[in-house]
Amino acid sequence: MAKTIFEELGGKYERQGDYLIPCIALPAEEKQPIGTWGQRHLDYLKQYRKVTYTNLLTSGRLNAYLADIDRQAQERFERLIEGMKQAQGITERLKEENALEWTGRLNNIRAYAREVIEREIIYI
Repeated sequence: MAKTIFEELGGKYERQGDYLIPCIALPAEEKQPIGTWGQRHLDYLKQYRKVTYTNLLTSGRLNAYLADIDRQAQERFERLIEGMKQAQGITERLKEENALEWTGRLNNIRAYAREVIEREIIYI
């Protein structure tokens, strides 16, 4: 019996009943921690960018890609918050004088920064 292209490339088959099933495995990938930004982007890829998701998964680069997206998003998020805090004059003194106002203003800044990150990095 002649070898198939899969066998010529070093592939092996496994017999299950009367059928020969190719033994296929995804390439090994280094595990990196993925935070909330990376998880959100993963959900987006799975739902709206299936081809990109499949290509990254089968090439073994998905985890590294998501970790990089997560790192970029977190850095941008922190820079945006710090910049807006300075622009709006939110200081530790305000926190001491009026903690409720400080909390409300900081929550508004975080919500705005979250929207910017989602629009510019996560959902593209």
